[in-house]
Amino acid sequence: MGALTMNEIKNFQVEIQQIQQQMQVYLQSHWKLFLAEGIFFILLGVCAMVIPQFFTAAIIIFLGWIMLLGGSVHLGRALFFSNIPGFGIWLFLGLLQIVVGCLFIAKPVVGILTITMLMTLFFAFEGIAKISLAILMRPLVHWGFVLFSGITALAFALVILLTWSETAHWLLGVFLGINMILLGGSLVKISLHHKSVE
Repeated sequence: MGALTMNEIKNFQVEIQQIQQQMQVYLQSHWKLFLAEGIFFILLGVCAMVIPQFFTAAIIIFLGWIMLLGGSVHLGRALFFSNIPGFGIWLFLGLLQIVVGCLFIAKPVVGILTITMLMTLFFAFEGIAKISLAILMRPLVHWGFVLFSGITALAFALVILLTWSETAHWLLGVFLGINMILLGGSLVKISLHHKSVE
Protein backbone atom coordinates (compact mmCIF):
# COMPACT_ATOMS: atom_id res chain seq x y z
CA MET A 1 0.00 0.00 0.00
CA GLY A 2 2.87 2.34 0.89
CA ALA A 3 4.68 1.59 -2.40
CA LEU A 4 1.48 2.29 -4.34
CA THR A 5 1.14 5.63 -2.57
CA MET A 6 4.76 6.51 -3.39
CA ASN A 7 4.17 5.60 -7.06
CA GLU A 8 1.06 7.77 -7.14
CA ILE A 9 3.02 10.66 -5.65
CA LYS A 10 5.81 10.21 -8.24
CA ASN A 11 3.29 10.05 -11.09
CA PHE A 12 1.62 13.22 -9.80
CA GLN A 13 5.01 15.00 -9.59
CA VAL A 14 5.83 13.93 -13.16
CA GLU A 15 2.46 15.26 -14.39
CA ILE A 16 3.03 18.59 -12.61
CA GLN A 17 6.52 18.88 -14.16
CA GLN A 18 5.08 18.19 -17.62
CA ILE A 19 2.41 20.87 -17.13
CA GLN A 20 5.10 23.31 -15.94
CA GLN A 21 7.27 22.59 -19.00
CA GLN A 22 4.28 23.07 -21.30
CA MET A 23 3.51 26.36 -19.54
CA GLN A 24 7.07 27.58 -20.11
CA VAL A 25 7.01 26.66 -23.82
CA TYR A 26 3.61 28.34 -24.19
CA LEU A 27 4.78 31.54 -22.50
CA GLN A 28 7.87 31.69 -24.72
CA SER A 29 5.77 31.21 -27.86
CA HIS A 30 3.08 33.76 -26.94
CA TRP A 31 4.91 36.31 -24.78
CA LYS A 32 3.55 39.23 -26.85
CA LEU A 33 -0.03 38.19 -26.09
CA PHE A 34 0.69 38.12 -22.34
CA LEU A 35 2.51 41.48 -22.55
CA ALA A 36 -0.49 43.10 -24.27
CA GLU A 37 -2.86 41.54 -21.74
CA GLY A 38 -0.71 42.76 -18.85
CA ILE A 39 -0.66 46.35 -20.16
CA PHE A 40 -4.43 46.18 -20.73
CA PHE A 41 -5.06 45.10 -17.12
CA ILE A 42 -2.76 47.82 -15.77
CA LEU A 43 -4.76 50.44 -17.70
CA LEU A 44 -8.06 48.97 -16.47
CA GLY A 45 -6.70 49.03 -12.92
CA VAL A 46 -5.76 52.69 -13.16
CA CYS A 47 -9.27 53.46 -14.45
CA ALA A 48 -10.82 51.52 -11.56
CA MET A 49 -8.78 53.47 -8.99
CA VAL A 50 -9.91 56.81 -10.42
CA ILE A 51 -13.66 56.12 -10.12
CA PRO A 52 -14.34 56.41 -6.35
CA GLN A 53 -15.03 60.13 -6.82
CA PHE A 54 -18.16 59.37 -8.89
CA PHE A 55 -21.71 58.68 -7.72
CA THR A 56 -22.27 55.18 -6.28
CA ALA A 57 -24.46 53.85 -9.10
CA ALA A 58 -21.99 55.15 -11.69
CA ILE A 59 -19.18 53.41 -9.81
CA ILE A 60 -21.00 50.09 -9.93
CA ILE A 61 -21.84 50.40 -13.64
CA PHE A 62 -18.30 51.46 -14.48
CA LEU A 63 -16.85 48.61 -12.40
CA GLY A 64 -19.21 46.27 -14.24
CA TRP A 65 -17.89 47.38 -17.64
CA ILE A 66 -14.29 47.11 -16.44
CA MET A 67 -14.90 43.58 -15.19
CA LEU A 68 -16.82 42.65 -18.35
CA LEU A 69 -13.93 43.85 -20.54
CA GLY A 70 -11.33 42.10 -18.38
CA GLY A 71 -13.34 38.88 -18.30
CA SER A 72 -13.85 38.99 -22.08
CA VAL A 73 -10.08 39.26 -22.59
CA HIS A 74 -9.46 36.28 -20.27
CA LEU A 75 -12.24 34.24 -21.87
CA GLY A 76 -11.26 35.12 -25.45
CA ARG A 77 -7.65 34.14 -24.89
CA ALA A 78 -8.65 30.93 -23.10
CA LEU A 79 -10.98 29.89 -25.94
CA PHE A 80 -8.56 30.96 -28.68
CA PHE A 81 -5.69 29.04 -27.06
CA SER A 82 -7.61 26.11 -25.59
CA ASN A 83 -4.43 24.01 -25.33
CA ILE A 84 -2.84 26.39 -22.79
CA PRO A 85 -1.85 24.69 -19.52
CA GLY A 86 -4.25 25.68 -16.77
CA PHE A 87 -7.00 26.26 -19.36
CA GLY A 88 -9.77 25.61 -16.82
CA ILE A 89 -8.41 28.22 -14.41
CA TRP A 90 -8.10 30.89 -17.14
CA LEU A 91 -11.62 30.05 -18.33
CA PHE A 92 -12.96 30.23 -14.76
CA LEU A 93 -11.38 33.66 -14.17
CA GLY A 94 -12.86 35.00 -17.41
CA LEU A 95 -16.36 33.65 -16.75
CA LEU A 96 -16.28 34.88 -13.15
CA GLN A 97 -15.40 38.42 -14.23
CA ILE A 98 -18.04 38.41 -16.99
CA VAL A 99 -20.83 37.16 -14.68
CA VAL A 100 -20.05 39.64 -11.90
CA GLY A 101 -19.60 42.47 -14.44
CA CYS A 102 -23.02 41.74 -16.00
CA LEU A 103 -24.65 41.71 -12.56
CA PHE A 104 -23.10 45.11 -11.78
CA ILE A 105 -24.33 46.61 -15.06
CA ALA A 106 -27.84 45.12 -14.89
CA LYS A 107 -28.59 45.85 -11.20
CA PRO A 108 -26.56 48.86 -10.06
CA VAL A 109 -29.21 50.17 -7.68
CA VAL A 110 -29.89 46.90 -5.86
CA GLY A 111 -27.73 48.16 -3.06
CA ILE A 112 -24.07 48.95 -2.72
CA LEU A 113 -23.70 46.61 0.25
CA THR A 114 -25.02 43.63 -1.72
CA ILE A 115 -22.68 44.42 -4.59
CA THR A 116 -19.82 44.81 -2.15
CA MET A 117 -20.50 41.33 -0.81
CA LEU A 118 -20.45 39.96 -4.38
CA MET A 119 -17.11 41.68 -4.88
CA THR A 120 -15.82 40.07 -1.70
CA LEU A 121 -16.74 36.64 -3.09
CA PHE A 122 -15.11 37.56 -6.41
CA PHE A 123 -11.83 38.51 -4.71
CA ALA A 124 -11.92 35.32 -2.61
CA PHE A 125 -12.51 32.99 -5.59
CA GLU A 126 -10.06 34.89 -7.79
CA GLY A 127 -7.41 34.72 -5.07
CA ILE A 128 -7.79 30.94 -4.80
CA ALA A 129 -7.64 30.57 -8.61
CA LYS A 130 -4.51 32.76 -8.91
CA ILE A 131 -2.75 30.88 -6.11
CA SER A 132 -3.55 27.60 -7.90
CA LEU A 133 -2.20 29.02 -11.16
CA ALA A 134 0.95 30.25 -9.41
CA ILE A 135 1.59 26.76 -8.04
CA LEU A 136 1.38 25.39 -11.61
CA MET A 137 3.86 28.07 -12.76
CA ARG A 138 6.14 27.69 -9.71
CA PRO A 139 9.50 26.88 -11.33
CA LEU A 140 9.10 29.71 -13.84
CA VAL A 141 10.68 33.10 -13.23
CA HIS A 142 8.31 35.65 -11.63
CA TRP A 143 5.72 33.04 -10.62
CA GLY A 144 5.80 34.71 -7.22
CA PHE A 145 4.11 37.82 -8.65
CA VAL A 146 1.05 35.73 -9.59
CA LEU A 147 1.11 34.16 -6.10
CA PHE A 148 1.36 37.61 -4.51
CA SER A 149 -1.56 38.82 -6.63
CA GLY A 150 -3.65 35.86 -5.43
CA ILE A 151 -2.75 36.40 -1.76
CA THR A 152 -3.54 40.11 -2.16
CA ALA A 153 -6.97 39.28 -3.62
CA LEU A 154 -7.72 37.07 -0.59
CA ALA A 155 -6.56 39.88 1.73
CA PHE A 156 -8.85 42.34 -0.09
CA ALA A 157 -11.78 39.95 0.43
CA LEU A 158 -11.03 39.85 4.15
CA VAL A 159 -10.65 43.64 4.48
CA ILE A 160 -13.91 44.30 2.60
CA LEU A 161 -15.70 41.71 4.73
CA LEU A 162 -14.51 43.38 7.94
CA THR A 163 -15.16 47.01 6.89
CA TRP A 164 -17.81 46.79 4.15
CA SER A 165 -20.55 48.84 5.79
CA GLU A 166 -18.29 51.88 6.38
CA THR A 167 -16.18 51.89 3.21
CA ALA A 168 -18.40 50.24 0.59
CA HIS A 169 -18.88 53.43 -1.44
CA TRP A 170 -15.20 53.82 -2.42
CA LEU A 171 -13.22 50.72 -1.41
CA LEU A 172 -14.37 48.56 -4.32
CA GLY A 173 -12.83 50.71 -7.04
CA VAL A 174 -9.52 51.09 -5.21
CA PHE A 175 -9.16 47.37 -4.48
CA LEU A 176 -10.27 46.29 -7.95
CA GLY A 177 -7.75 48.73 -9.44
CA ILE A 178 -4.89 47.48 -7.28
CA ASN A 179 -5.87 43.89 -8.04
CA MET A 180 -5.85 44.46 -11.81
CA ILE A 181 -2.57 46.42 -11.69
CA LEU A 182 -0.91 43.56 -9.77
CA LEU A 183 -2.21 41.00 -12.28
CA GLY A 184 -1.14 43.18 -15.24
CA GLY A 185 2.30 43.79 -13.72
CA SER A 186 2.88 40.08 -13.17
CA LEU A 187 1.86 39.29 -16.78
CA VAL A 188 4.18 42.02 -18.11
CA LYS A 189 7.15 40.76 -16.05
CA ILE A 190 6.58 37.14 -17.06
CA SER A 191 6.14 38.02 -20.74
CA LEU A 192 9.27 40.21 -20.88
CA HIS A 193 11.32 37.48 -19.21
CA HIS A 194 10.15 34.92 -21.77
CA LYS A 195 10.87 37.36 -24.60
CA SER A 196 14.49 37.55 -23.43
CA VAL A 197 14.92 33.76 -23.39
CA GLU A 198 13.53 33.21 -26.88
